[in-house]
Amino acid sequence: MCDGLHTEMSQDERVMMLGQDIGRNGGVFRATDALHEEFGDDRVVDTPLAESGIIGSSIGLSLSGMRPVGEIQFMGFLYPGFDQLVSHASRMRSRTHGQLNLPMVIRMPYGGGIRAPEHHSESKEAFFVHEPGLKVVTPSTPYDAKGLLTAAIRDPDPVMFLEPKLIYRAFREEVPERSYEIDLGEAAVRREGSDISVFSWGAMTRPALIAAEELAEEGIDCEVVDLRSLSPLDFDTIIDSFEKTGRGAIVHEAPKTGGLGAEIAATIQEEALMYQEAPIQRIAGYDAHIPLHALEDYYLPQAVRIQDGIREAMEF
Repeated sequence: MCDGLHTEMSQDERVMMLGQDIGRNGGVFRATDALHEEFGDDRVVDTPLAESGIIGSSIGLSLSGMRPVGEIQFMGFLYPGFDQLVSHASRMRSRTHGQLNLPMVIRMPYGGGIRAPEHHSESKEAFFVHEPGLKVVTPSTPYDAKGLLTAAIRDPDPVMFLEPKLIYRAFREEVPERSYEIDLGEAAVRREGSDISVFSWGAMTRPALIAAEELAEEGIDCEVVDLRSLSPLDFDTIIDSFEKTGRGAIVHEAPKTGGLGAEIAATIQEEALMYQEAPIQRIAGYDAHIPLHALEDYYLPQAVRIQDGIREAMEF
């Protein structure tokens, strides 16, 4: 994350950052570490504790020719900024019939798994996907984090960049020093398979892959698709994978009811019903606020629960 921000700020003077504690402190998760020292107060701006101000200022800066990257410390803190996000940021291009656009990014850590209180652990990606005019992306690997962030910063419209806290420092991967982009709206097939398609994103991609590898020992060949972009969704890849396997499972840590998994399942049935061999499984968080840490592992989909859902689809 930090490398991607540094690269874009070095190459484009219009790119700047604003958020709480992102400057001298380097951010809660150190994603902006040392950027203030190099780029100064004018381009790495410590803001008051006011999410509506961060988003509103990002809108104004975008209209003034800048490319702001606003940071909300945790997804659960965003709610005071919803009016600016929904009433203005998402609608500017439509409202002005394409005369104005907002090249801005709102970054925010999200999700559970780090033993934090509920406001620090929510997964509300469906809120943003439901709003036309917003693009929504979430990486599952360090390589994708830099490439997707670069594409988001260069995009002409508002992008919600969701960062899974659980995998901030979970594993290492080679990441090029050069600048590169991963196109928004393109999923990645992380594992080829022929029996069932497993769709996931963010932190849930790793347990989905673990479940797939263990099920291979039982003779179940899973294809794992990491969506990466939640809006726009890569329905071409989703449908192609499902038509190949005829079975599907969707894994997300947000509550099951009203989650993005329901939209994916509905679209699969609209577009590929004649290929369907079993009900589509949704392995998700429970319909409750994420609990305190003693029950967090029970709430979040783990590899064992994912395997149970896949077996249910295979046994239908």
